[in-house]
Amino acid sequence: MIVKGRVISRGYAKGPALVTMQPISFLGSVNPKTGIVVEKGHELEGKSIAGRILVFPRGKGSTVGSYIMLQLKKNGVAPLAIINLEAETIIAVGAIISKIPMMDMLETDMYSFIKNGMSVEVDAERGIVRC
Repeated sequence: MIVKGRVISRGYAKGPALVTMQPISFLGSVNPKTGIVVEKGHELEGKSIAGRILVFPRGKGSTVGSYIMLQLKKNGVAPLAIINLEAETIIAVGAIISKIPMMDMLETDMYSFIKNGMSVEVDAERGIVRC
């Protein structure tokens, strides 16, 4: 399946999807040294976002979250790419400064075709997601 969307941060990545329907705050929710979600009660608690295509509805929380994303990248534990329902500023800035490909506003509901563990290709140069 090939789906078009809006490019937020250019680049290309392919890898396994990690999907949640809950928003993510990178400040306090993700350990910047390990890439593991540490937020108590979060659907992804205990799971690593490293090397995954991270699929979540939107970000939440402090603007410092953008810099946590950069730290994740520097530590080699960042997601390969991000797909959101609709990007908000904190996640968009974090993806751009970290050079993490990011897309949103897919023409088809992302939850209807992207499932955990599925191989997903994010071509944020051409504005397409392929599964």
